[in-house]
Amino acid sequence: MAKLGRGGFLAIAVIFHLVYIFSIFDIYFVSPVVSGMRAYKVERSQGAQVPAKRLVLFVGDGLRADKAFQSFPDPSPAGSDSDSTPKPLAPFLRSRVLSHGTFGVSHTRVPTESRPGHVALIAGLYEDVSAVTTGWKLNPVNFDSVFNRSSHTWSWGSPDILPMFKEGAVPGRIDADMYGEEAEDYTQDATQLDIWVFEKVKGLFASAKLNSTLDSALREEKTVFFLHLLGLDTTGHSYRPYSKEYLHNIKVVDQGVKEITELIEEFYSDERTAFVFTADHGMSDWGSHGDGHPDNTRTPLIAWGSGVARPKKWESGKAPGHEDGFSADWGLDLVQRHDVAQADVAALMSYLIGLEFPVNSVGELPLTYLAGDMEEKAEAALANAQAVLEMYRVKELHKQAAAFHYQPYSAFSTEEDSIYNRTRAIRSMIDSGQFEEAIRQSSEVLQHALQGLRYLQTYNWLFLRALVTLGYLGWIAYALMTVIDLHVLHSTSHTQRTFVSNSAFTSLLIVLYSSLFLQKSPWTYYAYGVFPVYFWEEVFARRSALTAGCKTISRHISGFRGHALFAFQSVAFVAILEALVQSYFHRTIFTVCYVLGAIWPIFYGTQFFKENKLLVISWMVGCLMLSTFTVLPVVKVESSATISAGGILMAGTGILYMLFERSIISLSLARGGMTASHDIVSRSVMGIQVGLILLAIIVTRSSIASLQAKKGLPLGNQIVGWFTLIASLGLPFVHKFRPNKHYLHRLIVIFLTFSPSFVILTISYEGLFYFAFCTTLITWIRLEHRIYAFSNPKASSPTPSTNRTSTPDVLSTKKTLPPYRPLTISDMRIALFFFYLLQSAFFSTGNIASISSFSLDAVYRLIPIFDPFSQGALLLFKIMVPFAVLSANLGILNLRLGLEPSALFMLVMAISDVMTLNFFWMVRDEGSWLDIGTTISHFVIGSLLNVFVAGLEGLSGWFIGGVEVDVDEEVVTEDNNEGHEVDGLGKEGEGVGDKAHAAPAEIMAAGPIAANGSPS
Repeated sequence: MAKLGRGGFLAIAVIFHLVYIFSIFDIYFVSPVVSGMRAYKVERSQGAQVPAKRLVLFVGDGLRADKAFQSFPDPSPAGSDSDSTPKPLAPFLRSRVLSHGTFGVSHTRVPTESRPGHVALIAGLYEDVSAVTTGWKLNPVNFDSVFNRSSHTWSWGSPDILPMFKEGAVPGRIDADMYGEEAEDYTQDATQLDIWVFEKVKGLFASAKLNSTLDSALREEKTVFFLHLLGLDTTGHSYRPYSKEYLHNIKVVDQGVKEITELIEEFYSDERTAFVFTADHGMSDWGSHGDGHPDNTRTPLIAWGSGVARPKKWESGKAPGHEDGFSADWGLDLVQRHDVAQADVAALMSYLIGLEFPVNSVGELPLTYLAGDMEEKAEAALANAQAVLEMYRVKELHKQAAAFHYQPYSAFSTEEDSIYNRTRAIRSMIDSGQFEEAIRQSSEVLQHALQGLRYLQTYNWLFLRALVTLGYLGWIAYALMTVIDLHVLHSTSHTQRTFVSNSAFTSLLIVLYSSLFLQKSPWTYYAYGVFPVYFWEEVFARRSALTAGCKTISRHISGFRGHALFAFQSVAFVAILEALVQSYFHRTIFTVCYVLGAIWPIFYGTQFFKENKLLVISWMVGCLMLSTFTVLPVVKVESSATISAGGILMAGTGILYMLFERSIISLSLARGGMTASHDIVSRSVMGIQVGLILLAIIVTRSSIASLQAKKGLPLGNQIVGWFTLIASLGLPFVHKFRPNKHYLHRLIVIFLTFSPSFVILTISYEGLFYFAFCTTLITWIRLEHRIYAFSNPKASSPTPSTNRTSTPDVLSTKKTLPPYRPLTISDMRIALFFFYLLQSAFFSTGNIASISSFSLDAVYRLIPIFDPFSQGALLLFKIMVPFAVLSANLGILNLRLGLEPSALFMLVMAISDVMTLNFFWMVRDEGSWLDIGTTISHFVIGSLLNVFVAGLEGLSGWFIGGVEVDVDEEVVTEDNNEGHEVDGLGKEGEGVGDKAHAAPAEIMAAGPIAANGSPS
């Protein structure tokens, strides 16, 4: 196979990592949905009544359990009579807990979003994360639900939720009355969304008094009424769940629930209605949800009415269920708390109105919520267990049909312990009156069934994890080999394939694919299998490149001292990578690393410090500034003053550069062909960029004031905001008409381009971080260049290059093939620095491992109407800006060090998967849901970083096209053919040889180098 160049390498990197991201979902999160099961329900004698004739389900979208039960001063809007004495916000719901029903906390699963939360509540199944990503409003998979099992369901609420249950159900079975998407305006009073739902329900029952057909339909048994109350979620996003607005919305919901309950009880007058109030997910203190933080996973559950058990009260002390202390300030210690898993609610609703359990439900019926006697509970527990066992039976049949030498789950492996015999034994217990034992056995069998389902889902774990691990290790080896071949040996190595090696790897792939085919494996398994074989075959065939490259880059290492230093540096390198892994759990590690990085130049000795005192001090100040951001709280409060301060620093930087541009550029050898004409045009465009920053500050302050005053987003502000954002991104193209090619000028242009974005789309200190980050990056590339000059003071005399040819070019009057130097060991440190800065850009203003840590507040200044994809795109754009700036700086550094443009990027791509492999083995699918969600996020981020770096490499080339950089005189002299290299601890080693220093000599002879390889 022909060797791949830079483009082929990047393409393989992107494809490999995008494919392997899905490996954790095939391994850890197999979809629970199967078909072909028989449905079960509680069997009753003919004429026996079911617990309730109808069910009313209230879902307060985004309602946290603690806020539902805690007491607060009256949060009513200004102008109304308010009381500062703390009182419960939901007195009606509280009365249900104290006197009429059963309550507890419903624990949700990751991702804590509206779609999977409602699916768990209404269908009883937890969707795998990959299924959630395939659709937002409609069903990515077909699943059964309580609504589908009902005789008829009426539903009211959001167009984001209702259609996914209506579209997948029996035609005509579910009515969905929805408001328009434009009603979900985050800048308006969201309580109107809930009031709309309550008014629509009232209108339905009012119409029934005049419509006999509707009245008859409403009086049928096994009907469901679903009220989706989105106001709480919308208000929480806008104002936070501790705000008066959110707390007032709870009062509105409580009053609405009270009115609907009284309306229904009056309409039917038979006391045969069951009511369930709960939430799909909670909300973090900063108004977001999605991850597994307890504030997001704990929701209230209150059930009352027909068929529901009355509250169990204690005369003194603390009732069971409150042991965790979570409900200590609710004032409900004397009432027993019954916690459930979210999927259990679907089983509860099915039982209450006598429906068959949804066939994909994994919920366990919470018997403490039932008002029936022990026989009734025993029958219900058996039916619940049979429904889950049926799903296990069908899944086992599927696995048996595909697997080699199938090994059944141990609890059901013998004839005595078969599903049939165990359910028959429970039936015998019920018939003989042993109800408590039957309940215990049913619960035990159900748990075995759930564990059996897990066993079947993890059946291929060992094989898949080994395959994926070999793939990542193969990529690391392949990437390092490619970097060595392209950037150390300059593609001079040759492949060493033989008939035996070709036959061996081909046979291995055939055996692997044959096994996958016979087991009817999904197509992704074939993709996981081809990469390890390809990578390791390439490594084996080009093993000579690894050997020769290692000898070349380690040529300067000699003696015990040299090898000891190299071993120490290698250990330190791996330790830093592992520290970056831990930084995903502890952001303060970045603070420690920045403090250590601040003193790093001192190790190059006093002479270096004296020669570059101002530069070293600037680096130290920059590192210390950046070290503060990772100790600041992730939860940020909107502050127009802090936003303005960041914007003023950005604008001030642009003004200072324009004032001292000639002085700054005159310090460099490369003048970029500047003329007075170019200077006027460049200054004019840059002045407009600064003006846009000031305009962004003004419009942002105005928008914040309007939104905080609850006046909505003025249309003029929205138009000016969009104009400022788009114009700032378009102005750099104007520079192309009269270009200034100096690299510092280009970096300032890029800095100013994104500055308005870091005013309009921020809520606190993000703008300050952007300023500190960008200034530190410029200092870094200058410092690295000075270190290279200091470490390589002598090289071969500059002589004309024999391979230069002059060709016309739009940016230069002559073109020379660029003479690039090979990579050295010290470049590994530069790659590590870049990788560290890449991670820092993620974590310094938030915790990207938690998608809840990025607030949407700033996005409302441009898009006030709920639109998750557009709002998410704007948020993602802001998060990506520091990486774009970082890519441009690394591209400049590549040029200044005489490296091929892709060299350092490819080196980073080779080492980054050390971290990804760590995260792969850290992925968990059990334990706390916070841990599960966090490990998923970590792995996906780690894997996508490689794709991201590949994108940054292309972005860098676009950003710095035509740029000219200077090569200081200290880099090259004419005194000697040998140079010496100083390692990261400031120790001198032997020269790396003529070949390593030929390139800097030629660079000096050619003069300033343009980003397209042209000497100035």
